[in-house]
Amino acid sequence: MTDDSTVNQLTVSAGVTERHVELLHRNHWFRGLPADAISEMVGMARLRRLEDGQRLHAQGDLPDGLYGVSTGAMRISSTGADGREALLTILSPGNWFGEISLFDGLPRTHDAHAMGPTEVLVIPRREFHQLLERRPELYPHFMRLLCLRLRHSFSMLEDSALLPLPARLAKRLLMHAQQYSEPGPGGDRLSIQLSQETLGLMLNSSRQSINRLLKQFEQAGWVQIHYSQISILDEAALTRVATGSL
Repeated sequence: MTDDSTVNQLTVSAGVTERHVELLHRNHWFRGLPADAISEMVGMARLRRLEDGQRLHAQGDLPDGLYGVSTGAMRISSTGADGREALLTILSPGNWFGEISLFDGLPRTHDAHAMGPTEVLVIPRREFHQLLERRPELYPHFMRLLCLRLRHSFSMLEDSALLPLPARLAKRLLMHAQQYSEPGPGGDRLSIQLSQETLGLMLNSSRQSINRLLKQFEQAGWVQIHYSQISILDEAALTRVATGSL
């Protein structure tokens, strides 16, 4: 169930541990920063805990900071006037979000709900901007990363308009394997924690169509399907499907 009330804004700074600090070092947004800048961000960080389905923020909420998923997962989506959900992505541990409103100060562009018990690390917007005021040389770093996000968004729009469903599915699997994956049941295989229903919502397709294509991919030896999990066995073959060369 989705809780439509936004999570309590109480933060617990004492809960920040070395495990949470590692989130800053793992993410491409931060690992290129000077070590002392990362240390300052660690000092700003706060921890929030959410229950399954609890809302972190709603579309239209005023921004309060930058979020990093520590445990669990976050569902980023929006809901149309007819009640249908448009699912943008599922964010796994190590991924950060909320950077658009962090910089422009405008309301949140999407809803964010917890999937399972979830912890998020928060860098408050006010403290973050105070850091940039003290150290303006950090601006170009974050501007480049914002441009990368923008390029990625344009690419997804182009895919939706031009690519057939098999190519879009292969490309989405590869994207999640590269950005959000963990070692799967096979040990060194990349495992994606996504259900077929979730993939259908992301690709504006039915679960049945996604299931049929995934079974074809599995029969070809490119993926292995588990419960709410997909292991990538042949990245090269999926890349050929994604690029239309297979």
